Amino acid sequence: MKKYLLSFALVCMSLTAFAQSDYEKIMSEKIAKIETCKTPEDFQALANDFQRIESKESGKWLPSYYAAFSYIQKGRVMMREGKTQDLDEVANQAEKHLANAQNLAGADNAEIHLLRKMAYSLRMMVNPQQRYMTDGMKAAEELQIAEKLDPGNPRIALIKAEDTYFTPEQYGGSKTKGLEMFKKSLEQYNAYKPKSSMDPNWGRGEAEYFISQPVK
Repeated sequence: MKKYLLSFALVCMSLTAFAQSDYEKIMSEKIAKIETCKTPEDFQALANDFQRIESKESGKWLPSYYAAFSYIQKGRVMMREGKTQDLDEVANQAEKHLANAQNLAGADNAEIHLLRKMAYSLRMMVNPQQRYMTDGMKAAEELQIAEKLDPGNPRIALIKAEDTYFTPEQYGGSKTKGLEMFKKSLEQYNAYKPKSSMDPNWGRGEAEYFISQPVK
């Protein structure tokens, strides 16, 4: 009987290990696609992929996180293309997945708070003048929470640099100051170690891109 139970336990352990290995393989493949996505359609397809993983791996927070991140990146491309009228719906989708991620990861996850900041920023861009005191303030609050939880996080420094770079000087922004902040974020990327190969590690390429640009 003991021999049977031991064999059964070993089989269960092997199946669990195989399932975990399969999950990590699929997640790693999808995370790698983030760097190749260019269009809203690309990011929507990636969000769909992460949603499928999310539905199968209901106890893991990273599929929900990356589904939200894909929607946010979709929105950021739309924003650059001037398609701001649909950003509320994009933010809604991102926030739905962020709520699930936070339920699983806890309220003290800086990466999730940073994405919440980015989602609120998308909402603000639908009508910046009207929404600065609502969504803009909520975005600032989420950024402060994220920075307090993980002050050495390079993605937090990256988003702060981006905000400074694109804010007009009359409102406290500066391209010169923004570039210095991008350099700081790159220094943090060089020192920062993700908890695992699947944990958030995006943004280095953006920092390098802005640093390479001349100040106009």
